[in-house]
Amino acid sequence: MIREIITYPTPPSVQYATDVRVFDEEILSLIEDIKDTIKANSLEALAAFQIGSYYNIVVVKKDDGSFLELINPRIISQSGKVTTIEKTAYFPELSAKVTRYETISLVYQDRGGVQHSFKADGDLSILLQRKIDYTFGSSFLNKLDKEEKKLFQKKLEFGSDIAISQSCPTVFKRDYIVKAINALLVAMVAFLIGSLFTEKSTSEQLWNYQSYLFFASIGLNIVYFFYAQYEGKRFTSCTSCQIGNIIGTAVILLIKLCVVMLLSYFIM
Repeated sequence: MIREIITYPTPPSVQYATDVRVFDEEILSLIEDIKDTIKANSLEALAAFQIGSYYNIVVVKKDDGSFLELINPRIISQSGKVTTIEKTAYFPELSAKVTRYETISLVYQDRGGVQHSFKADGDLSILLQRKIDYTFGSSFLNKLDKEEKKLFQKKLEFGSDIAISQSCPTVFKRDYIVKAINALLVAMVAFLIGSLFTEKSTSEQLWNYQSYLFFASIGLNIVYFFYAQYEGKRFTSCTSCQIGNIIGTAVILLIKLCVVMLLSYFIM
């Protein structure tokens, strides 16, 4: 029977999985349910925890389509370290950079209660470590370093890896438009100051230049406002926090332009 997979933010059903002591029909039925759920969701493996069971069972789908059934698995030794990008059904559509052991040795029991041991490395080692984490009521979130955990919390907030990979840059192209407007503002202030030391005919000519600069700045300000919103929408994780900044910047620039232009009107 296909079972529902527990996903975030539903908390773990148990803090620690319970070891199987009686290998009865209930356990065999649970293992078959795990297999059905793996096949239905095209997964590599599942822990019993992930379908709401409190038993310490992990099932792994092999490359040939058969299954490795691990009852009461325990890691008894490990060596080496490797950092990989992991995904898990508990956090659908999300991934994280996790450091794990490269090689592990473990013991487990089969459905008949017979104990086995084997060594795993590479992808299988990482997969088993991730699934055994669940038997302790844990997930790879607890394995992340400080910076990666902070990044993953943002992924959880936005529900997507894409929102983070396209996170807000420190410099936007719209900043160049603001620089151009400020440069025109500086030129307008220079013309205003220059008019104080020139004759009336020259002052009138400066006023004409001032008018051109003012309308050019207004045009750039309009371009900035609409382009900044377009640019902000490309970065889904920061659109909401940037819209206020965009409006504020446009208003401040407009106020500066109007103040300089009013002073120019009365002085020139």
